[in-house]
Amino acid sequence: MAKGMILAAGQGSRVRPLTKDLPKPMVPILGKPVMEYLIEHLARHGITEIMVNVAWHHQKIEKYFGDGRRWGVQIGYSYEGVLDHGDILPRPMGSAGGMRRIQDFGGFFDETTLVLCGDALIDLNITAALAEHQAKGAIASVVALDVPLADVQNYGIVVAAPDGRIQSFQEKPKPAEAKSTLASTGIYIFEPAVLELVPPGQVYDIGSQLFPQLVEQKLPFYAQNLPFNWIDIGRVSDYWSVLQRVLRGEVAEINMPGRQVKPGIWVGLNTSIAWDKVTIEGPVYIGSSVRIEPGATITGPAWIGHGSHIRTGAKVVRSILFEYTRIAADMRFSEMIVSPDYCVDRHGDTLYRGDDTAQLRWGDARA
Repeated sequence: MAKGMILAAGQGSRVRPLTKDLPKPMVPILGKPVMEYLIEHLARHGITEIMVNVAWHHQKIEKYFGDGRRWGVQIGYSYEGVLDHGDILPRPMGSAGGMRRIQDFGGFFDETTLVLCGDALIDLNITAALAEHQAKGAIASVVALDVPLADVQNYGIVVAAPDGRIQSFQEKPKPAEAKSTLASTGIYIFEPAVLELVPPGQVYDIGSQLFPQLVEQKLPFYAQNLPFNWIDIGRVSDYWSVLQRVLRGEVAEINMPGRQVKPGIWVGLNTSIAWDKVTIEGPVYIGSSVRIEPGATITGPAWIGHGSHIRTGAKVVRSILFEYTRIAADMRFSEMIVSPDYCVDRHGDTLYRGDDTAQLRWGDARA
């Protein structure tokens, strides 16, 4: 079998303000952290020993997942930080450096290991990917996906021979300069020998440092191109569009929670909704203890987090409300992510509550 490694030490700066108080793997999709879907997926394919490297807001990941027994797996953590003037500060070691640190500590990576980034939803057939890796006698494999030529500038691009052997990489090339449209998905399969190539005790990156080294040394290093859904939450705009896709039911193995009360409308427990005096068009999920006043309108795909309150005359259109968000009367929030403290439009532009220049009014439903 294989072991699992989830990379979860990054700061998630491109998804701010969603990651102001949350590490990126804890950003919720249908009320569950992204990383929880990954752990469930690993468990489905029999990968039950999983190490996670952590740094920023590490306690939130550790407190939620604990030792992994709820998912039928074992989870271990490797904290990356330093003591600086009496304070313990996060200091990530880079994706390869973090794995080398785990290896030097206790020798965890003693068999084939599947490496995942903690901030993307995937439905990859892991069993098939491991079989292909082993059949080719690879020391390392990169799971890649074809992307439209116009999008290559958002990704690390893999250039491979017809048999899949990797020849070079291009980091976010312009479409005119791209030698391929195969994007690295941040899913890797490593043999233990790979980690011996990573210098110990240094910040070292898989994509920009370790992989060029494998190519240069002409080691058996392959790209795989299997069909699967890979939904990367690199930016706030990605997060908004991912949730729209999930709410429309386009992503496998992600099901709506709650109870379906009308076609396309799911609710949690103990809601207060004047059904005959509100307009709700699905797909919409309304969490527990949500109050929707008469005259309010919700147009899906939308997610209304538990404890939220939508006042009379308010309109929520294709938006996500985090828990305990109150939308003021007669306000229209369209294509937004809203929390009690801030709201972000689908392009990543942010407003904070209390900003007097903002036209929109919203707040904390607990206050």
